[in-house]
Amino acid sequence: MRKKRVLLLSEGFGSGHTQAAYALAVGLRQLSPGIQTRVIELGKFLNPVVGPWIMSAYRKTVSKQPKLVGMMYRTQYHKSLNRFAQLALHRIFYTQTSQVISQLKPDLIICTHPVPNAVVARLKRLGLDVPLYTLITDYDAHGTWISPEVNKYLVSTPVVKKKLLAHGIPSSRIEVTGIPVHPDFWTTHDKSEIQLQFNLKQMPTVMIMGGGWGLLGDDNLFEYMTRWRDSVQMIFCTGSNEKARESMLANPKFQHPNIKVLGYTNEVSKLMDVSDLLITKPGGMTCTEGLSKGIPMLFYEPIPGQEEENMDYFISNGFGEMLLTEETVDKWFSLIQEPYAATQFRRALLSKRNQQYNPTQCSRAVLQMMP
Repeated sequence: MRKKRVLLLSEGFGSGHTQAAYALAVGLRQLSPGIQTRVIELGKFLNPVVGPWIMSAYRKTVSKQPKLVGMMYRTQYHKSLNRFAQLALHRIFYTQTSQVISQLKPDLIICTHPVPNAVVARLKRLGLDVPLYTLITDYDAHGTWISPEVNKYLVSTPVVKKKLLAHGIPSSRIEVTGIPVHPDFWTTHDKSEIQLQFNLKQMPTVMIMGGGWGLLGDDNLFEYMTRWRDSVQMIFCTGSNEKARESMLANPKFQHPNIKVLGYTNEVSKLMDVSDLLITKPGGMTCTEGLSKGIPMLFYEPIPGQEEENMDYFISNGFGEMLLTEETVDKWFSLIQEPYAATQFRRALLSKRNQQYNPTQCSRAVLQMMP
């Protein structure tokens, strides 16, 4: 009997879209070992020269002109990709994407970014007969995700479902599944083993993340945190931003046994398990990973648009707080040094998480909806 095949298409605009695709792919295989999955970043795969150049330009825009990114997000919020954009994507990707689908013969296509979503939607208008699921990887529903050809939308929360309903999407085509996280985040790892692996001490620990791109933001605030280095252990994760990592390592304020500066790592799940507080940019994927671990979060410098919406969701639901001042740092770095208070707060967050989010839910929902 032929195994079921799932093709997951993403784009590299930030690391979260592709991480969600891989998380879902691994989750599907873990729950149903007979299933076959393939994850492809469409632009990089089909245009290995132009694709990375476009991603690099976008990354520079995000880091240098975030207000422009936010303005574009808001002005296009209620609009699907316009006909010109759809035609351009069609011209760039049509033949090759069609060939990839013909070769892989998937039973289901899941898109975790609006660009491949629009490309596959157009192929469906032209006769492609494969179900298309759209996994929205933020806590908002921008118009560019929406296409009439989408068979099912997989969304993070009932709030996002409500926003899609306002866009005119029938309720029957929307499933609240939560954003998938890698199975590593489904369980809790042994704390002492992780501390031994990373040469960490048994003391209050804070994890500071800049996303996959390592956009760490306000250096002054991070330098201020180092004043706590004798009583609080800090793990800085700079992602793929090697320049930021080298700069930190060369700064005497970060040269301390209780401060670790890491580059890109696949061990985020373990590091969250030994951390008492997560300080992060509010990307949809990182926030969901923090949610899955029930770890309190402080958010800094959200990119205007979807990261602001993500942050608003987590703050309004009691999972985090905005990091604006040194006073916020002092409050939380003091709190995590009080064992009883920190333990009770973590338990409360885990209880709230259990009511709102199940890390395995998206993978299970997809398996149940498989054609």
